Amino acid sequence: MVSRCVDLGRLDLRECAELAISELVSNAVLHGEPPMRLCLSGTTEHPRFEVRDASTIPPQPIQPGSQLDLTDVEITEEIVDGLDDDQLVSLLTVGRGLDIVARASVVWGAEIEEDGKTVWFEPAAELAEHSRAEYQVTRTSFAGIEDHTRADQIAVQVRGVPVEAFERFQDHYRDLRREVRLLALAHEEDYPLAKVLSEHFDALETPLRANMGREQVAAAREAGAPTTDLRLRMTPDAARQIAGLIDLMDASDDFSRAQRLLTAPRSTDQRAFQIWFLGEFRRQASGATPVPWDGTPGAAPSAGR
Repeated sequence: MVSRCVDLGRLDLRECAELAISELVSNAVLHGEPPMRLCLSGTTEHPRFEVRDASTIPPQPIQPGSQLDLTDVEITEEIVDGLDDDQLVSLLTVGRGLDIVARASVVWGAEIEEDGKTVWFEPAAELAEHSRAEYQVTRTSFAGIEDHTRADQIAVQVRGVPVEAFERFQDHYRDLRREVRLLALAHEEDYPLAKVLSEHFDALETPLRANMGREQVAAAREAGAPTTDLRLRMTPDAARQIAGLIDLMDASDDFSRAQRLLTAPRSTDQRAFQIWFLGEFRRQASGATPVPWDGTPGAAPSAGR
């Protein structure tokens, strides 16, 4: 993964990237939960390394000046002999590891989601003598799930949903949402459109989390079924909000190409599936009957069909 710095023409970042990745991967192995994933995002000018695991507990950097600040403590043989293995690991990784990440980064932080966390950093050109990067924690809101007993809801049936295509859609959406959020957080002046896109993603978070049928797809995956039918209930407004993701994803693809994001735009097949899937919410909010996925790229039914 560090070799990608060379591929990007950013050999100047390699040393700090290697140091911080080593610390974050070690931290994830010791204190996180599997599965774990390492990836590269951002742009050529602002590359960002990410370490994801299934724990929702963010790293806890030791604040300079606190009683637990071990940054300038000399670890002697006498100290080591008095510790068991777990205590020694904590001394080395918690006391100094995250300080190294902060010294090796221009900016770093943690994105906390419902099913895990992503700890990220942008490597600096050289290791600082003292911690210089502010630690930033952001969280996806899990509140505001829609009340499914409301009388003004409609039934939405999305038929023949390919399980793998749906899961790829969810993974890409989550990565893209995090991408624009962190670009807006760390470099709003360089990427003003990222802030606009991030605000739109945030506005869609509640209807998407409440109404996308993730549990039904997970059950189909567990049963080994290649496709599933989603049966959902929501207000017409929520259905139209979800369909609005079609335009937002297109705008995000344009942003990816223009700003040369390391997160690739969608493929033609991915976009075709998403237009059909999200379009079903819009069509049925207008009273149309469900149209199953037929697997044809670009075959999105018209609203009146």
